[in-house]
Amino acid sequence: MPDAPSRCSRYIKRGLALLLTGLALDASAHGIASIDWTLAETLVAIDASPHGVAQTDAYHEWVGEPRLNDQVIDLGLRSQPNTELLAHLAPTHILLSPMFANLVPRLSGIGQVDTFHLYTPGHDTWEEAVTLTRALGEMTGRTAAADSLIEETATRLETLRQRLPAGMPPLLIIQFMDDRHVRVFGENGLFQAVLDQLGLENAWQEETNAWGFSLAGLEQLMALDAQLVVVEPYPTGVEEKLRRSALWQHLISLRGGTYITLPPTWSFGALPSAQRFAELLVDALPEASIAG
Repeated sequence: MPDAPSRCSRYIKRGLALLLTGLALDASAHGIASIDWTLAETLVAIDASPHGVAQTDAYHEWVGEPRLNDQVIDLGLRSQPNTELLAHLAPTHILLSPMFANLVPRLSGIGQVDTFHLYTPGHDTWEEAVTLTRALGEMTGRTAAADSLIEETATRLETLRQRLPAGMPPLLIIQFMDDRHVRVFGENGLFQAVLDQLGLENAWQEETNAWGFSLAGLEQLMALDAQLVVVEPYPTGVEEKLRRSALWQHLISLRGGTYITLPPTWSFGALPSAQRFAELLVDALPEASIAG
């Protein structure tokens, strides 16, 4: 995840430059600042775009869509947002997820801090995403838009489900951490919730964390008979290493030399990421099944 402390000074300088050049939003235009990308993507999807979001470049690298508009201010690192810039923006609400709960004491002096929950152990991920969408709709006065997003997502996934050919193989969905280790997505996660909605089987039945993934070595995937799905982005340099990796090439050879690669999709997202993942996956699966 792109939260390296070494990038902190760059974000602070960028924020101060915005203040000095007047490019930041007028403090009188009170709005919403989101440290969390899942909340930000949902706000964009209900046409309540936040005024500020942490790490906007990395948001686009990892979330992909919905894109933030050009007027959204970069608030610095998610783990260490630019408090001077936040104070200048004077947002009416600063939105966090529990992952960033340690920021509450620092940010509560700037504006009202609201924490929204998703991926709570023991709770249904899809229902939590629906509840989150409604809560953000109520907070922003966009309840109708939130209800529309919920309905449109459910309708679109049912349409995509009908497009799938019969007899689809189980899926093995991974994202690379380095050239030998991956996140494998399973129970509790957004991707699993989408598979459930689409009526697809997940080949990974091992225990997962609260975010819905396990950390595994490539060798642990060898025995699984499944359609392999790789979700981008790759860490820097990993694609080149994989081209030279005997372990990876052997894993691919066990699957007839083919696998699916999907563009970046936020695996820790809500309904916008769920629909994006479903669209990309279903577009790729029939082609892969025919090729296989």
